[in-house]
Amino acid sequence: MNFSAGKASRKWPCGSFRHARSAMVTAAAVLWLCAQSIPAGAATRAGAWPPGPWGGLFGESRPKKPHRAVLAVPLPKPRPAEAPKAAQSKATESMAIEPGKTESKPEPTKVESDKPGSEKPDAAGTDKAAEQASPAPPPPSACRLALTEAVAIAPSIPDIEGVGGCGGEDLVRLEAVVLPDKRRVTVKPAAVLRCAMASAVADWIRTDMAPLAESLGSTISDLDNFDSFQCRGRNRVVGARLSEHGRANALDIRAIKLANGRSISFTDRNVPRETRESVLHSMCARFPTVLGPGSDWYHEDHVHIDLMERRNNYKICQWNVWDPLPPIAPLLPAERPEEAPPREVAAKAEQAKPEQSGQGKPESSKSAAEPAADKATKPEAAATVPTTKKRREDRRF
Repeated sequence: MNFSAGKASRKWPCGSFRHARSAMVTAAAVLWLCAQSIPAGAATRAGAWPPGPWGGLFGESRPKKPHRAVLAVPLPKPRPAEAPKAAQSKATESMAIEPGKTESKPEPTKVESDKPGSEKPDAAGTDKAAEQASPAPPPPSACRLALTEAVAIAPSIPDIEGVGGCGGEDLVRLEAVVLPDKRRVTVKPAAVLRCAMASAVADWIRTDMAPLAESLGSTISDLDNFDSFQCRGRNRVVGARLSEHGRANALDIRAIKLANGRSISFTDRNVPRETRESVLHSMCARFPTVLGPGSDWYHEDHVHIDLMERRNNYKICQWNVWDPLPPIAPLLPAERPEEAPPREVAAKAEQAKPEQSGQGKPESSKSAAEPAADKATKPEAAATVPTTKKRREDRRF
């Protein structure tokens, strides 16, 4: 490869670099002169780049920061025309007084309107608005008006709205029943009932149970409440139909207590039968449903009463008043009464045995004679055997 400075222009045309070099030197000189002509303090205040030979290549000033939006401050609303006027200052009042006239006192109504005590009309208006907004309580029912403190101590309680229809309206908490002579019969514990049910229970105690206690030589003092309101199914069976207890329309009673300490249990067999029957008749005459011993095994230890409404005023009264149990259970059968007919079948069988043993007859003749004897005694045996069986069955139960 032949290389020489003379031939370089033909292979690498670099002649243009000489013209570009002179242009660049000229431009640098012009920029330097411009930078020297601008004062340093003015450039700094204006936000320009610091002075130098290359200061003007990127613009005369630095990039500006974005301005934040200024929120508009809301102005107060104009004073309404019906608002009371503000009290004027003393200096303003003294300037307004004409010479030769006495100073007049400001009207108390205008000055007092801005004081704290002037808020009474506004407070009254607020109370009226609140009363109109809140619904008025319903008026008391006729039952509630009739169930006064002279009849029973039964304060009203709020309505109950439970799951599945439980609860009710016009509910009371029956705490005691007031007798005509002003004595109280305490309900232990207090029963949550509808007003109609509580009124029926109070009337039953005042009219029927109080005279019954007097016939026994005492007065009634307590009522044993076994169960009243409870959101559950019938007989406490899960998934069963809603009980009247879930509607606060039923009451379970176990006994009543007298002032002399005696307790009369409605399901106790040791209580005289006449007393329990009188309680049964009084309950069935007043309540549509009465369930006691004998109705089902759920009511063997208490009596259930409610005011359930049915078609054609159908009533249910199921309560068996059992006789008292004997003090000692008979272990042996009773003796045969003297007036009973003689046992002819047994007597003839005993007579046939000695005859057979004395005569020594063969078994064939014995078997032939037995059917004849059985035929002769068959009507009498048929008359006596059923009576014996019936007596044995009676002894078993």
